[in-house]
Amino acid sequence: MLLEALGSVLIGLVLSWVATRHLAERLPSRRAVFTTGTLGALFGAYVTHVALGPGHELATLIGSAAIGAVLLSLLLRPSTRRLHRAFPF
Repeated sequence: MLLEALGSVLIGLVLSWVATRHLAERLPSRRAVFTTGTLGALFGAYVTHVALGPGHELATLIGSAAIGAVLLSLLLRPSTRRLHRAFPF
């Protein structure tokens, strides 16, 4: 369980770093992004570990990455560009 926790923290940090590199203008502060990514990955590892039980380390890390990415996506703000619609309604 300890290695799953450490692996999920690393996954959360990597996801946060990638998000800040590619979507910096659409995200809040770096501190909020890294906190959300790390805690989201830890929460994902916990939920996946409880659902599957011990002995599924790879699946736990995949669940950790999935839930961490979902929580990071909730931080995204709309882009500054406005889309022009063909119809006014």
